[in-house]
Amino acid sequence: MRGSPKLISIPVLIGALAFAQTEPSQVRRILEPPLQTPEVVAYQLRHYLLGKVPQLHVPATAQQWTAAARNLRQDLLKNLAFHGWPQRWIESPLKVEDLGLIPSGKGYHLRKLRYEVVPGFWLPALLYEPEMRTANMPAILNVNGHVGASGKAIEYKQKRCINQALRGVFSLNVEWLNCGELYSKENRHWMAAHLEVVGAHALGLFYLAMRKGLDYLYQHPNVDRNRIGMTGLSGGGWQTIILSALDERVSVAIPVAGYASLVSAIERPDSIGDIEQDATDLYAYADYTHLTALRAPRPTLLIYNAEDNCCFRAPLIKPYIFDRVKPIFRLFGSEEAFAWHENTDPSTHNYQLDNRQQSYRFFSKHFQLPASDWEIPVDAEIKSAEELTVGLPKDNLTILSLAKQLADQIVRRPMPSDERGGRAWVIERRAGLKRILRYSGTTMQHPWSVANTKNNGLESLSYRFEFSNGLSATGIWLKAITTESSAPVTIILHDEGKQAACVEVSARLNRGDRVLAVDLLFTGDAAALKPGPSVRAESEYTQMVSGVGDRPLGLAVAQLIGIIRWLQQSAAVGKVRLESTGIRSQVAALVAAALEPELISEVVVRKGMKSLRHLLEAPVEYSAAPDLFCLDLYKEFDLEDLHRLAAPLKITAMDNKERE
Repeated sequence: MRGSPKLISIPVLIGALAFAQTEPSQVRRILEPPLQTPEVVAYQLRHYLLGKVPQLHVPATAQQWTAAARNLRQDLLKNLAFHGWPQRWIESPLKVEDLGLIPSGKGYHLRKLRYEVVPGFWLPALLYEPEMRTANMPAILNVNGHVGASGKAIEYKQKRCINQALRGVFSLNVEWLNCGELYSKENRHWMAAHLEVVGAHALGLFYLAMRKGLDYLYQHPNVDRNRIGMTGLSGGGWQTIILSALDERVSVAIPVAGYASLVSAIERPDSIGDIEQDATDLYAYADYTHLTALRAPRPTLLIYNAEDNCCFRAPLIKPYIFDRVKPIFRLFGSEEAFAWHENTDPSTHNYQLDNRQQSYRFFSKHFQLPASDWEIPVDAEIKSAEELTVGLPKDNLTILSLAKQLADQIVRRPMPSDERGGRAWVIERRAGLKRILRYSGTTMQHPWSVANTKNNGLESLSYRFEFSNGLSATGIWLKAITTESSAPVTIILHDEGKQAACVEVSARLNRGDRVLAVDLLFTGDAAALKPGPSVRAESEYTQMVSGVGDRPLGLAVAQLIGIIRWLQQSAAVGKVRLESTGIRSQVAALVAAALEPELISEVVVRKGMKSLRHLLEAPVEYSAAPDLFCLDLYKEFDLEDLHRLAAPLKITAMDNKERE
C-alpha cells in the first residue's frame, strides 16, 4: 500500500550497523598529519633529475663537433620545436606589413612593422634604420624579456636600439608574447601548455615568432647576411641562445642573464624558467650547456649579473655554462670569440649602461665596425608605449585561442565495431597511451610504516611508499577493527590530498570496505610545494620532469599501479575499487584503468570533467593541474577513449550518469 513503511530484514539492519562506526571528523584526525614534508619530495625529485642531466662531451676535433652539432640542431628542430606544427606553417614565406615611419631623432629612422607568426597570429615590431643606408650593413635582432605591458617600449631596450642604429646597424625591436601589445591573459606563457596538450610543442610558437624576425632582417635589401646579431635580457637572453644556437644565420650573439644549465635549476629553483624555457623533452636531447656550445665558433658574449635579483647569478652560472663550453671553442682555435662579462653595476637583473656598453664593444669588434664602447646619450628620444604602438588585427589570435583552433582540427580513429578490429584497436591504443605518457612501471621498493592508530572501533596504518625509481607517494590504510580480511578494498585519490578525503573515506569504511587513502606524486604529501616567496610551486618540478623526457602523469599512474600490485601481493587483495575526487585524480584513475583494467573492479569519479577539452574551455591554469598538460594527450585521447580501453570495467561519474 502506498505510504506504508518499508520492512528491513534483521540481518541487513545488523550488517549496516556493524559498519556504521565512523564519522568524517574521526577520519580527518587520522588523515590530516603529513607523512612527509615538501622538502623531502623536492630532495627526491632533485636527485632523480640529476641522474638525467645530459653531459657535454668534448670531441677530439672541430670536425667531429661540427658533425655532432649539425645532427643536434636537426633533432632539436624536427623532434622538439616543430613537433606537431603544420609543415606549411613552418615553411611559409615571411608575411610582413610596413605601416610607415613615425617621428624619430637625428641619425636614424623609426619604422612600424608587423609580421605573421602563424596564420592569424601577428606580432608587432619596430625597425630602427640608420639614416645613411648602403648595401651590406649589419643588423641586430633585439628581443624582450618579461617586461609586461611596457613591452618593446622598455627604456633600456629603446636606448640600445637607437644606439645600434646610430652606429650604422639595422636594429629590429620585436615584441614578445604577453608583453606590450600582446599583453593578455590568453598570452601568458603558461598557456603554451594548452598548445602541448593538443599536440603542438610549446617551444614552436616562440621559436617561429623570433625566427620570423630573423627572416625579415635576412631578406632586407640593405642587410649583410653575414653580419646579423641577436641580443636580449632575461627571456630575451633565452630567446637569443635558442635561436642563435639553432639558426646559423645569427653570426654574433649576446644573451644577457637569460638561462642556466639544468644542474643550476635543480640546485636553485629560482633558475627554473617558463614552460617554453624548460621545454618538454629538451633535456632528453641537450642542456643549455650544449646549446651554448652550438654557437662555436661564432662570436658569443655571455653577460650575467653578479647579484642578480631575478634568477641567474653570474658566479653560480659560469661553471656550468662558460667554463664547460670553452673547450669546444678551443677546438676551433676561437677562444677569443667566446667571452664572459660579469656585471657589478648595478649587479642586479639588468641590461643597463655597463651591459649595453659591453654589447656595443663586442658587436663593433665582430661586425668590423669602428671601435665603440660608449653609449650615445638618447634620453630625450625615449618614447612612450602609446607612441610606439604598431597596431594589430582586431581578431589577432592568442596562445589560448590558437590552442582551441588546433583542438578543433583533431580527428581520432574510432574503435572498430567488429570484435577482431576492436581488440586490435585496444592493443594499439594502449601502446599509444603508454608512449605518450612515457610510461615505465615502477615497483614498491619499501613501504615505510610511519604511524598507526587503533581506537573507537577503527584502526589505521600510515605509509611512505618508496619506489624503485627513487620517488615516493604516501598512503593511510584504514579499516574497522571488525572488518574481515576478505573485505573489498577501495583506493581513494583526491586532488587536494588525502586530508581532504575524510568524507569519502568514512563513507567507504561504513560500507565495510578496507580503504587506502593515497597521495600520488605531485599531490598532497607527495607534492614538492612549500609556501613562501623563495620557493617555487610543484609545477616547476613537473616542468623539469617533462624536460628530461618523462611525464608527471605517467610517473603518478605508475605509482598507483605499483601500489595496487603491492596490495595484491602483500595482503592477498583481489581487484581494487578506485574512487577519485577532482580532475587530476580522475585522469590518473582512468589511465590506470585503461592500462591495467584486470587490476581494478570499478572506478568512481567525483568532481570530474566530461572531456579533456575542459582544460581549454575553463581554462585550467597549468599550475592547477600540471600533470594533465601532457604533450599530445588530448590530441590522441579523450576521456571516452580511456573508458573504452578500460571496458568492460564499470566507470561511474557522480553526476548520476554512468558509463560502462
